Amino acid sequence: MADTTGVSGTAHWYVIHTYAGYENKVASDLMTIVENRKLQDMILDVKIPTETVTETVTVKKGGVEQQVEREVEHKLFPGYVLVKMVMTNETWFIVRNTRGCTGFVGHDSKLVPDSKPVPLTDEEAAKWGVEMKSEKFAFEAGEEVKVIDGSMYGHKGVVNSIDHEAKTAVITIDMFGRKIEAEVDLASVVPLN
Repeated sequence: MADTTGVSGTAHWYVIHTYAGYENKVASDLMTIVENRKLQDMILDVKIPTETVTETVTVKKGGVEQQVEREVEHKLFPGYVLVKMVMTNETWFIVRNTRGCTGFVGHDSKLVPDSKPVPLTDEEAAKWGVEMKSEKFAFEAGEEVKVIDGSMYGHKGVVNSIDHEAKTAVITIDMFGRKIEAEVDLASVVPLN
């Protein structure tokens, strides 16, 4: 049974500091502990913020030098791991005592005894790329829509595709007897019904 002393009830993202090069080990060990103790409802997720970068390297093949591109994953914040958890005495203790973890960022029990770590705000979590809020739109590909803003204002069309990341849609509009594809912002389109 989980110790719920000091439970806030809501899971938040916290930043933990690790020894350099221990990020993957800390994340893996933490998830193993969570699974073994069946704490999936208390420690929900562990992430290491990374980005994929294309690098050009010179390699020798058969005595000939060639430029080769390869994708490499880099840690955005070496020495840090993000944990989404409900802060309790038990979860704090588990995270804090995971081998390779040096403590929570924003927490210093030497200065303020019995202080709790400070969670990331929603804006900070989005900035770190750990939690993206997906927007729901009232239409999908294949549906008829009306443009309510921009240069295509007032035109009706059919949605061909939606790019949620860029927040745009490609729609086919009947203009002057011809079918024209146009890219519009998702916020400038509403369902026709």
